[in-house]
Amino acid sequence: MHVFHSDHPAVPTLDLPIHDAVLGDAAAYGDTVALIDGTDDTSALTYRQLDTFHRRIAAGLAEAGLRKGDVLALHSPNTIAYPAVFFGATRAGATVTTVHPLATAEEFAKQLRDSAARWIVTVSPLLPTALAAAELAGGIERIHVCDRAEGHPSVLDLLATTAPEPRVTVDPAEDVAALPYSSGTTGTPKGVMLTHRSMGTNLEQLRPFVPMGPGARILAVLPFFHIYGLTALMNAPLRLGATVVVLPRFDLDQFLAAIEKHRITGLYVAPPIVLALAKHPAVDRYDLSSLEYVVSAAAPLDAELAAACSKRLGLPPVRQAYGMTELSPGTHVVPLAAENPPPGTVGKLLPSTEMRIVPLSDSSSGHGEILIRGPQVMKGYLGRPEATADMIDADGWVHTGDIGHVDEHGWLFVVDRVKELIKYKGYQVAPAELEAVLLTHPSVTDAAVIGVTDDEGSEVPKAYVVRRSSAPDLTADDVMTYVAERVAPYKKVRQAEFIDAIPRATSGKILRRELRDRERNH
Repeated sequence: MHVFHSDHPAVPTLDLPIHDAVLGDAAAYGDTVALIDGTDDTSALTYRQLDTFHRRIAAGLAEAGLRKGDVLALHSPNTIAYPAVFFGATRAGATVTTVHPLATAEEFAKQLRDSAARWIVTVSPLLPTALAAAELAGGIERIHVCDRAEGHPSVLDLLATTAPEPRVTVDPAEDVAALPYSSGTTGTPKGVMLTHRSMGTNLEQLRPFVPMGPGARILAVLPFFHIYGLTALMNAPLRLGATVVVLPRFDLDQFLAAIEKHRITGLYVAPPIVLALAKHPAVDRYDLSSLEYVVSAAAPLDAELAAACSKRLGLPPVRQAYGMTELSPGTHVVPLAAENPPPGTVGKLLPSTEMRIVPLSDSSSGHGEILIRGPQVMKGYLGRPEATADMIDADGWVHTGDIGHVDEHGWLFVVDRVKELIKYKGYQVAPAELEAVLLTHPSVTDAAVIGVTDDEGSEVPKAYVVRRSSAPDLTADDVMTYVAERVAPYKKVRQAEFIDAIPRATSGKILRRELRDRERNH
Protein backbone atom coordinates (compact mmCIF):
# COMPACT_ATOMS: atom_id res chain seq x y z
CA MET A 1 0.00 0.00 0.00
CA HIS A 2 1.53 3.32 -1.11
CA VAL A 3 2.38 5.75 1.69
CA PHE A 4 2.39 9.47 0.86
CA HIS A 5 4.97 11.65 2.62
CA SER A 6 5.23 15.42 3.07
CA ASP A 7 7.31 17.48 0.63
CA HIS A 8 8.62 19.44 3.61
CA PRO A 9 11.45 18.56 5.99
CA ALA A 10 10.34 16.94 9.23
CA VAL A 11 9.83 19.19 12.26
CA PRO A 12 11.10 18.32 15.72
CA THR A 13 8.51 17.11 18.21
CA LEU A 14 7.63 20.00 20.49
CA ASP A 15 7.93 18.65 24.03
CA LEU A 16 6.63 21.68 25.89
CA PRO A 17 3.52 22.33 27.96
CA ILE A 18 0.99 24.04 25.66
CA HIS A 19 1.10 27.30 27.71
CA ASP A 20 4.86 27.52 27.12
CA ALA A 21 4.54 26.44 23.48
CA VAL A 22 2.11 29.32 22.84
CA LEU A 23 3.12 32.01 25.36
CA GLY A 24 6.84 31.28 25.67
CA ASP A 25 7.67 34.50 23.78
CA ALA A 26 4.78 36.57 25.17
CA ALA A 27 7.04 38.70 27.36
CA ALA A 28 9.20 39.49 24.32
CA TYR A 29 6.12 40.80 22.44
CA GLY A 30 5.49 43.03 25.47
CA ASP A 31 3.15 45.90 24.61
CA THR A 32 2.01 44.43 21.28
CA VAL A 33 -1.76 44.00 21.49
CA ALA A 34 -2.59 40.30 21.72
CA LEU A 35 -6.40 40.38 21.95
CA ILE A 36 -9.10 42.94 21.17
CA ASP A 37 -12.79 42.60 22.00
CA GLY A 38 -14.42 43.12 18.60
CA THR A 39 -17.84 43.83 20.11
CA ASP A 40 -16.92 46.95 22.10
CA ASP A 41 -13.41 47.82 20.81
CA THR A 42 -12.47 49.23 24.23
CA SER A 43 -11.24 46.04 25.89
CA ALA A 44 -7.84 44.73 24.85
CA LEU A 45 -4.94 42.79 26.33
CA THR A 46 -1.26 43.16 25.51
CA TYR A 47 1.04 40.16 25.40
CA ARG A 48 2.59 41.24 28.69
CA GLN A 49 -0.87 41.37 30.33
CA LEU A 50 -1.87 38.00 28.86
CA ASP A 51 1.32 36.45 30.22
CA THR A 52 0.81 37.96 33.68
CA PHE A 53 -2.92 37.21 33.82
CA HIS A 54 -2.67 33.54 32.88
CA ARG A 55 0.03 33.05 35.55
CA ARG A 56 -2.15 34.77 38.20
CA ILE A 57 -5.15 32.65 37.17
CA ALA A 58 -2.97 29.53 37.52
CA ALA A 59 -1.95 30.67 41.01
CA GLY A 60 -5.55 31.47 41.98
CA LEU A 61 -6.87 28.13 40.76
CA ALA A 62 -4.10 26.25 42.59
CA GLU A 63 -4.83 28.27 45.74
CA ALA A 64 -8.52 27.31 45.40
CA GLY A 65 -7.54 23.65 45.35
CA LEU A 66 -7.09 22.73 41.69
CA ARG A 67 -4.50 19.95 41.34
CA LYS A 68 -2.63 18.34 38.50
CA GLY A 69 -4.90 15.99 36.58
CA ASP A 70 -8.13 17.82 37.45
CA VAL A 71 -10.47 18.56 34.56
CA LEU A 72 -11.77 22.12 34.16
CA ALA A 73 -14.76 22.74 31.89
CA LEU A 74 -14.44 26.04 29.99
CA HIS A 75 -17.98 27.04 29.02
CA SER A 76 -17.88 30.33 27.17
CA PRO A 77 -18.24 32.00 23.80
CA ASN A 78 -15.10 33.63 22.41
CA THR A 79 -13.93 36.42 24.72
CA ILE A 80 -10.56 38.03 25.36
CA ALA A 81 -10.49 36.19 28.70
CA TYR A 82 -10.74 32.74 27.09
CA PRO A 83 -7.00 32.26 26.34
CA ALA A 84 -5.95 33.49 29.80
CA VAL A 85 -8.31 31.00 31.48
CA PHE A 86 -7.29 28.17 29.17
CA PHE A 87 -3.55 28.64 29.72
CA GLY A 88 -4.00 29.48 33.40
CA ALA A 89 -5.74 26.13 33.86
CA THR A 90 -3.10 24.15 31.95
CA ARG A 91 -0.31 25.93 33.87
CA ALA A 92 -1.99 24.83 37.10
CA GLY A 93 -1.90 21.26 35.78
CA ALA A 94 -5.49 20.88 34.61
CA THR A 95 -6.92 19.37 31.46
CA VAL A 96 -9.37 21.80 29.83
CA THR A 97 -12.54 20.33 28.36
CA THR A 98 -14.05 22.94 26.04
CA VAL A 99 -17.84 23.18 26.07
CA HIS A 100 -20.18 24.46 23.36
CA PRO A 101 -21.66 27.71 24.74
CA LEU A 102 -25.09 26.77 23.35
CA ALA A 103 -25.10 23.30 24.96
CA THR A 104 -28.23 22.51 26.97
CA ALA A 105 -27.85 21.75 30.67
CA GLU A 106 -28.37 18.04 29.86
CA GLU A 107 -25.69 18.02 27.12
CA PHE A 108 -23.28 19.95 29.35
CA ALA A 109 -23.95 17.56 32.27
CA LYS A 110 -23.19 14.57 30.04
CA GLN A 111 -19.82 16.10 29.15
CA LEU A 112 -19.11 16.94 32.82
CA ARG A 113 -19.84 13.35 33.85
CA ASP A 114 -17.93 11.77 30.98
CA SER A 115 -14.85 13.97 31.53
CA ALA A 116 -15.09 13.76 35.36
CA ALA A 117 -14.72 17.56 35.47
CA ARG A 118 -14.53 19.13 38.94
CA TRP A 119 -14.29 22.81 37.91
CA ILE A 120 -16.33 25.05 35.65
CA VAL A 121 -15.43 28.46 34.28
CA THR A 122 -18.35 30.17 32.54
CA VAL A 123 -19.72 33.68 31.81
CA SER A 124 -22.62 35.27 33.66
CA PRO A 125 -25.20 34.96 30.80
CA LEU A 126 -24.53 31.20 30.72
CA LEU A 127 -24.40 30.75 34.51
CA PRO A 128 -27.96 29.31 34.84
CA THR A 129 -27.09 26.55 32.35
CA ALA A 130 -23.78 25.85 34.13
CA LEU A 131 -25.50 25.65 37.52
CA ALA A 132 -28.17 23.29 36.19
CA ALA A 133 -25.53 21.12 34.51
CA ALA A 134 -23.44 21.00 37.69
CA GLU A 135 -26.45 19.88 39.69
CA LEU A 136 -27.30 17.16 37.14
CA ALA A 137 -23.70 15.91 36.92
CA GLY A 138 -22.57 16.19 40.55
CA GLY A 139 -18.94 16.32 41.63
CA ILE A 140 -18.35 19.99 40.74
CA GLU A 141 -16.23 21.76 43.36
CA ARG A 142 -16.37 25.35 42.12
CA ILE A 143 -17.89 27.46 39.41
CA HIS A 144 -16.06 30.64 38.44
CA VAL A 145 -17.41 33.29 36.09
CA CYS A 146 -15.13 35.27 33.75
CA ASP A 147 -17.01 38.49 34.48
CA ARG A 148 -19.14 39.18 37.58
CA ALA A 149 -22.13 37.37 39.04
CA GLU A 150 -23.31 37.89 42.59
CA GLY A 151 -22.47 35.04 44.90
CA HIS A 152 -19.99 33.41 42.55
CA PRO A 153 -16.20 33.66 42.52
CA SER A 154 -14.89 35.58 39.51
CA VAL A 155 -11.82 34.94 37.43
CA LEU A 156 -11.15 38.66 37.93
CA ASP A 157 -10.67 37.99 41.66
CA LEU A 158 -8.06 35.35 40.84
CA LEU A 159 -5.94 38.07 39.22
CA ALA A 160 -5.55 39.72 42.62
CA THR A 161 -4.14 36.62 44.32
CA THR A 162 -0.73 36.85 45.96
CA ALA A 163 -0.38 33.05 46.01
CA PRO A 164 2.77 31.68 44.39
CA GLU A 165 2.58 30.49 40.80
CA PRO A 166 2.22 26.68 40.86
CA ARG A 167 5.21 24.66 39.69
CA VAL A 168 3.64 21.66 38.02
CA THR A 169 5.66 19.06 36.13
CA VAL A 170 4.00 18.32 32.80
CA ASP A 171 4.81 15.23 30.73
CA PRO A 172 3.96 16.62 27.27
CA ALA A 173 3.72 13.18 25.66
CA GLU A 174 1.28 11.76 28.22
CA ASP A 175 -0.56 14.63 29.91
CA VAL A 176 -3.79 15.75 28.25
CA ALA A 177 -3.95 19.52 27.65
CA ALA A 178 -7.33 19.75 25.93
CA LEU A 179 -10.35 17.47 25.92
CA PRO A 180 -12.68 18.71 23.18
CA TYR A 181 -15.68 16.55 22.36
CA SER A 182 -15.84 15.48 18.74
CA SER A 183 -18.93 16.91 17.11
CA GLY A 184 -20.89 13.69 17.27
CA THR A 185 -21.98 13.89 13.61
CA THR A 186 -21.12 10.18 13.61
CA GLY A 187 -22.32 8.60 16.84
CA THR A 188 -22.24 10.06 20.34
CA PRO A 189 -19.73 12.78 21.25
CA LYS A 190 -16.48 11.42 22.63
CA GLY A 191 -13.75 13.16 24.61
CA VAL A 192 -10.68 13.55 22.37
CA MET A 193 -7.49 13.41 24.44
CA LEU A 194 -5.05 15.91 22.94
CA THR A 195 -1.70 15.97 24.69
CA HIS A 196 0.52 19.00 25.16
CA ARG A 197 2.89 17.38 22.64
CA SER A 198 0.28 16.64 19.96
CA MET A 199 -1.11 20.20 20.07
CA GLY A 200 2.27 21.92 20.31
CA THR A 201 3.82 19.83 17.54
CA ASN A 202 0.85 20.56 15.27
CA LEU A 203 1.53 24.30 15.73
CA GLU A 204 5.15 23.64 14.72
CA GLN A 205 3.94 21.68 11.66
CA LEU A 206 1.64 24.56 10.64
CA ARG A 207 4.17 27.35 11.24
CA PRO A 208 5.72 27.41 7.71
CA PHE A 209 2.28 27.92 6.13
CA VAL A 210 0.75 30.48 8.46
CA PRO A 211 1.89 34.02 7.77
CA MET A 212 1.33 35.34 11.26
CA GLY A 213 3.49 37.61 13.32
CA PRO A 214 3.52 41.11 14.81
CA GLY A 215 1.42 43.30 12.52
CA ALA A 216 -0.86 40.48 11.38
CA ARG A 217 -4.47 41.00 12.46
CA ILE A 218 -6.63 37.89 12.66
CA LEU A 219 -10.41 37.87 13.17
CA ALA A 220 -11.55 35.11 15.55
CA VAL A 221 -15.19 34.43 14.81
CA LEU A 222 -15.00 30.62 14.72
CA PRO A 223 -15.38 29.28 18.25
CA PHE A 224 -12.34 28.65 20.44
CA PHE A 225 -14.13 25.66 21.96
CA HIS A 226 -13.79 23.87 18.59
CA ILE A 227 -10.31 22.57 17.78
CA TYR A 228 -10.11 24.59 14.52
CA GLY A 229 -10.70 27.86 16.38
CA LEU A 230 -8.51 26.80 19.31
CA THR A 231 -5.55 26.05 17.02
CA ALA A 232 -5.92 28.47 14.10
CA LEU A 233 -7.42 31.49 15.88
CA MET A 234 -6.04 31.24 19.42
CA ASN A 235 -2.86 29.20 19.69
CA ALA A 236 -1.22 29.83 16.30
CA PRO A 237 -1.55 33.65 16.24
CA LEU A 238 -0.75 34.12 19.95
CA ARG A 239 2.37 31.99 19.53
CA LEU A 240 3.70 34.33 16.83
CA GLY A 241 2.83 37.80 18.13
CA ALA A 242 -0.20 38.54 15.95
CA THR A 243 -3.24 40.53 17.13
CA VAL A 244 -6.49 38.57 17.47
CA VAL A 245 -9.79 40.47 17.24
CA VAL A 246 -12.38 38.35 19.06
CA LEU A 247 -16.08 38.01 18.21
CA PRO A 248 -18.46 35.81 20.24
CA ARG A 249 -20.57 34.63 17.29
CA PHE A 250 -20.99 35.11 13.56
CA ASP A 251 -23.17 38.09 12.70
CA LEU A 252 -22.47 39.17 9.12
CA ASP A 253 -22.61 42.95 9.60
CA GLN A 254 -20.61 42.83 12.84
CA PHE A 255 -18.07 40.54 11.13
CA LEU A 256 -17.70 42.83 8.09
CA ALA A 257 -17.52 45.96 10.27
CA ALA A 258 -14.74 44.37 12.35
CA ILE A 259 -12.71 43.59 9.21
CA GLU A 260 -13.05 47.22 8.09
CA LYS A 261 -12.41 48.84 11.47
CA HIS A 262 -9.49 46.67 12.61
CA ARG A 263 -7.90 46.30 9.15
CA ILE A 264 -7.98 42.51 9.44
CA THR A 265 -5.30 40.81 7.32
CA GLY A 266 -6.29 37.14 7.57
CA LEU A 267 -9.56 35.22 7.83
CA TYR A 268 -9.91 31.61 8.95
CA VAL A 269 -13.50 30.61 8.28
CA ALA A 270 -15.85 27.75 7.41
CA PRO A 271 -17.76 27.36 4.11
CA PRO A 272 -20.97 29.16 5.23
CA ILE A 273 -18.92 32.34 5.74
CA VAL A 274 -17.26 31.91 2.32
CA LEU A 275 -20.79 31.61 0.90
CA ALA A 276 -21.80 34.88 2.58
CA LEU A 277 -18.64 36.67 1.36
CA ALA A 278 -19.31 35.42 -2.19
CA LYS A 279 -23.04 36.07 -2.44
CA HIS A 280 -24.40 38.44 0.23
CA PRO A 281 -25.21 42.01 -0.86
CA ALA A 282 -24.02 43.44 2.52
CA VAL A 283 -20.39 42.73 1.58
CA ASP A 284 -20.37 45.68 -0.85
CA ARG A 285 -21.07 48.15 1.98
CA TYR A 286 -17.71 47.58 3.72
CA ASP A 287 -14.07 48.29 2.95
CA LEU A 288 -12.40 44.86 3.09
CA SER A 289 -9.23 45.98 1.30
CA SER A 290 -6.96 45.11 4.26
CA LEU A 291 -7.58 41.38 3.71
CA GLU A 292 -4.62 39.47 2.34
CA TYR A 293 -5.98 35.91 2.40
CA VAL A 294 -8.91 33.68 3.34
CA VAL A 295 -8.53 30.11 4.58
CA SER A 296 -11.53 27.76 4.80
CA ALA A 297 -11.69 24.48 6.69
CA ALA A 298 -14.01 22.31 8.86
CA ALA A 299 -16.23 21.20 5.96
CA PRO A 300 -15.91 20.70 2.18
CA LEU A 301 -15.75 23.93 0.14
CA ASP A 302 -16.87 23.94 -3.47
CA ALA A 303 -14.21 25.18 -5.92
CA GLU A 304 -16.60 27.51 -7.81
CA LEU A 305 -17.84 29.08 -4.59
CA ALA A 306 -14.21 29.59 -3.48
CA ALA A 307 -13.42 31.25 -6.83
CA ALA A 308 -16.48 33.52 -6.58
CA CYS A 309 -15.41 34.63 -3.10
CA SER A 310 -11.80 35.41 -4.04
CA LYS A 311 -12.88 37.21 -7.23
CA ARG A 312 -15.37 39.39 -5.36
CA LEU A 313 -12.79 40.31 -2.68
CA GLY A 314 -9.94 40.69 -5.18
CA LEU A 315 -7.83 38.15 -3.30
CA PRO A 316 -5.71 35.13 -4.17
CA PRO A 317 -7.76 31.92 -4.30
CA VAL A 318 -9.40 30.93 -1.01
CA ARG A 319 -7.07 28.39 0.57
CA GLN A 320 -8.39 25.21 2.15
CA ALA A 321 -6.99 23.17 5.00
CA TYR A 322 -7.91 19.73 6.26
CA GLY A 323 -7.85 17.90 9.55
CA MET A 324 -10.04 16.66 12.36
CA THR A 325 -10.33 17.05 16.11
CA GLU A 326 -8.54 13.71 16.59
CA LEU A 327 -5.53 15.16 14.73
CA SER A 328 -5.02 18.33 16.82
CA PRO A 329 -6.40 19.13 14.06
CA GLY A 330 -4.19 19.83 11.02
CA THR A 331 -2.82 17.41 8.43
CA HIS A 332 -3.10 19.29 5.11
CA VAL A 333 -3.00 22.91 4.05
CA VAL A 334 -2.78 24.80 0.77
CA PRO A 335 0.29 27.02 1.35
CA LEU A 336 -0.42 30.71 0.82
CA ALA A 337 2.72 30.83 -1.29
CA ALA A 338 1.49 28.07 -3.65
CA GLU A 339 1.17 29.26 -7.25
CA ASN A 340 -2.20 28.27 -8.71
CA PRO A 341 -3.14 25.31 -6.53
CA PRO A 342 -5.70 23.11 -8.31
CA PRO A 343 -9.28 24.24 -7.57
CA GLY A 344 -10.96 22.29 -4.79
CA THR A 345 -7.85 20.84 -3.16
CA VAL A 346 -7.57 20.81 0.63
CA GLY A 347 -3.79 20.95 0.42
CA LYS A 348 -0.63 18.95 0.79
CA LEU A 349 0.66 17.01 3.77
CA LEU A 350 2.11 18.96 6.68
CA PRO A 351 5.70 18.14 7.72
CA SER A 352 6.21 14.86 9.63
CA THR A 353 2.80 13.56 8.45
CA GLU A 354 2.10 10.42 6.41
CA MET A 355 -1.03 9.39 4.51
CA ARG A 356 -2.51 6.34 2.82
CA ILE A 357 -5.60 6.13 0.62
CA VAL A 358 -7.34 2.77 1.14
CA PRO A 359 -9.60 1.91 -1.83
CA LEU A 360 -13.29 1.37 -1.12
CA SER A 361 -14.47 -2.15 -1.87
CA ASP A 362 -16.70 -1.15 -4.79
CA SER A 363 -14.71 1.73 -6.18
CA SER A 364 -12.48 1.85 -9.24
CA SER A 365 -12.29 5.65 -9.14
CA GLY A 366 -9.02 5.97 -7.26
CA HIS A 367 -11.03 7.28 -4.31
CA GLY A 368 -10.51 5.73 -0.92
CA GLU A 369 -10.59 6.31 2.81
CA ILE A 370 -7.92 8.73 4.04
CA LEU A 371 -5.58 7.31 6.71
CA ILE A 372 -3.18 9.60 8.59
CA ARG A 373 -0.16 9.00 10.82
CA GLY A 374 1.95 11.59 12.61
CA PRO A 375 2.87 13.25 15.91
CA GLN A 376 -0.40 15.23 15.97
CA VAL A 377 -2.54 12.10 16.49
CA MET A 378 -4.65 12.13 19.66
CA LYS A 379 -3.82 9.92 22.62
CA GLY A 380 -7.26 8.32 22.22
CA TYR A 381 -10.89 8.74 23.21
CA LEU A 382 -11.31 9.20 26.95
CA GLY A 383 -12.54 5.99 28.57
CA ARG A 384 -13.35 4.38 25.23
CA PRO A 385 -10.65 1.86 24.30
CA GLU A 386 -12.88 0.11 21.74
CA ALA A 387 -13.73 3.35 19.93
CA THR A 388 -10.03 4.30 20.02
CA ALA A 389 -9.03 0.94 18.53
CA ASP A 390 -11.68 1.39 15.79
CA MET A 391 -10.16 4.78 14.93
CA ILE A 392 -6.41 4.11 15.32
CA ASP A 393 -5.11 0.77 14.05
CA ALA A 394 -2.21 -1.23 15.46
CA ASP A 395 0.27 0.54 13.17
CA GLY A 396 -0.80 3.99 14.38
CA TRP A 397 -2.89 4.94 11.33
CA VAL A 398 -5.97 7.07 12.02
CA HIS A 399 -8.95 5.96 9.92
CA THR A 400 -10.51 9.35 9.24
CA GLY A 401 -13.79 8.19 7.71
CA ASP A 402 -13.25 10.74 4.94
CA ILE A 403 -13.02 9.76 1.30
CA GLY A 404 -10.56 11.37 -1.05
CA HIS A 405 -7.97 11.03 -3.77
CA VAL A 406 -4.53 12.48 -4.48
CA ASP A 407 -3.38 13.89 -7.82
CA GLU A 408 0.04 13.29 -9.34
CA HIS A 409 1.47 16.37 -7.58
CA GLY A 410 0.39 15.27 -4.10
CA TRP A 411 -2.67 17.53 -3.73
CA LEU A 412 -5.46 15.93 -1.68
CA PHE A 413 -9.12 16.23 -2.67
CA VAL A 414 -11.74 15.23 -0.09
CA VAL A 415 -14.93 13.89 -1.63
CA ASP A 416 -17.12 13.11 1.39
CA ARG A 417 -17.52 11.07 4.57
CA VAL A 418 -17.63 7.27 4.27
CA LYS A 419 -20.84 7.29 6.32
CA GLU A 420 -22.46 10.08 4.27
CA LEU A 421 -22.09 8.39 0.86
CA ILE A 422 -25.39 7.60 -0.82
CA LYS A 423 -25.46 4.17 -2.50
CA TYR A 424 -27.69 4.59 -5.56
CA LYS A 425 -28.13 1.25 -7.36
CA GLY A 426 -24.57 0.25 -6.46
CA TYR A 427 -23.09 3.63 -7.46
CA GLN A 428 -21.58 5.87 -4.81
CA VAL A 429 -22.93 9.43 -4.77
CA ALA A 430 -21.20 12.08 -2.63
CA PRO A 431 -23.64 14.60 -1.09
CA ALA A 432 -20.95 17.31 -1.00
CA GLU A 433 -20.60 17.16 -4.79
CA LEU A 434 -24.33 17.71 -5.33
CA GLU A 435 -24.41 20.47 -2.71
CA ALA A 436 -21.64 22.24 -4.61
CA VAL A 437 -23.72 22.10 -7.82
CA LEU A 438 -26.83 23.38 -6.04
CA LEU A 439 -24.92 26.36 -4.62
CA THR A 440 -24.08 27.52 -8.16
CA HIS A 441 -27.82 28.13 -8.83
CA PRO A 442 -28.41 31.90 -8.62
CA SER A 443 -31.68 31.44 -6.70
CA VAL A 444 -30.25 29.07 -4.07
CA THR A 445 -28.60 30.47 -0.92
CA ASP A 446 -27.84 27.17 0.83
CA ALA A 447 -28.39 23.45 0.29
CA ALA A 448 -27.85 20.02 1.81
CA VAL A 449 -28.24 16.54 0.35
CA ILE A 450 -28.98 13.27 2.16
CA GLY A 451 -29.90 9.77 1.08
CA VAL A 452 -33.58 8.83 1.50
CA THR A 453 -35.51 5.68 0.65
CA ASP A 454 -37.83 5.98 -2.36
CA ASP A 455 -41.06 4.06 -3.07
CA GLU A 456 -39.09 1.14 -4.49
CA GLY A 457 -36.94 0.85 -1.36
CA SER A 458 -33.80 2.24 -3.05
CA GLU A 459 -31.62 4.93 -1.53
CA VAL A 460 -31.79 8.14 -3.60
CA PRO A 461 -30.34 11.64 -3.20
CA LYS A 462 -32.73 14.23 -1.77
CA ALA A 463 -31.90 17.95 -1.69
CA TYR A 464 -32.98 20.36 1.03
CA VAL A 465 -32.80 23.83 -0.47
CA VAL A 466 -32.95 27.37 0.93
CA ARG A 467 -34.50 29.68 -1.68
CA ARG A 468 -33.33 33.24 -2.18
CA SER A 469 -36.11 35.55 -0.95
CA SER A 470 -36.19 37.18 -4.40
CA ALA A 471 -36.99 33.80 -6.05
CA PRO A 472 -40.24 32.54 -4.47
CA ASP A 473 -41.21 30.84 -7.75
CA LEU A 474 -38.31 28.36 -7.76
CA THR A 475 -39.82 24.84 -7.77
CA ALA A 476 -38.50 21.44 -6.75
CA ASP A 477 -38.61 20.40 -10.45
CA ASP A 478 -36.47 23.43 -11.37
CA VAL A 479 -33.90 22.35 -8.79
CA MET A 480 -33.82 18.72 -9.95
CA THR A 481 -33.55 19.72 -13.63
CA TYR A 482 -30.70 22.13 -12.87
CA VAL A 483 -28.66 19.40 -11.16
CA ALA A 484 -29.54 16.76 -13.81
CA GLU A 485 -28.04 18.98 -16.52
CA ARG A 486 -24.73 19.12 -14.66
CA VAL A 487 -24.02 15.62 -13.30
CA ALA A 488 -23.88 12.00 -14.46
CA PRO A 489 -27.33 10.40 -14.63
CA TYR A 490 -26.81 8.20 -11.56
CA LYS A 491 -25.97 11.26 -9.43
CA LYS A 492 -29.21 13.14 -10.11
CA VAL A 493 -31.17 14.62 -7.22
CA ARG A 494 -34.44 12.67 -7.22
CA GLN A 495 -36.34 14.58 -4.53
CA ALA A 496 -36.17 18.21 -3.41
CA GLU A 497 -37.74 20.11 -0.54
CA PHE A 498 -37.50 23.77 0.45
CA ILE A 499 -36.45 24.61 3.99
CA ASP A 500 -35.90 27.89 5.91
CA ALA A 501 -32.35 27.09 7.00
CA ILE A 502 -29.87 24.23 6.71
CA PRO A 503 -28.99 22.88 10.18
CA ARG A 504 -25.27 23.35 10.75
CA ALA A 505 -22.79 22.86 13.55
CA THR A 506 -20.89 25.97 14.68
CA SER A 507 -17.94 24.72 12.63
CA GLY A 508 -20.06 24.93 9.47
CA LYS A 509 -20.58 21.18 9.07
CA ILE A 510 -24.06 20.26 7.83
CA LEU A 511 -25.93 18.32 10.51
CA ARG A 512 -27.30 15.66 8.17
CA ARG A 513 -28.46 13.70 11.19
CA GLU A 514 -31.09 16.42 11.87
CA LEU A 515 -32.29 16.22 8.28
CA ARG A 516 -32.53 12.44 8.54
CA ASP A 517 -34.57 12.83 11.76
CA ARG A 518 -36.84 15.26 9.91
CA GLU A 519 -37.33 12.66 7.16
CA ARG A 520 -38.24 9.99 9.69
CA ASN A 521 -40.79 12.30 11.34
CA HIS A 522 -42.50 13.22 8.07
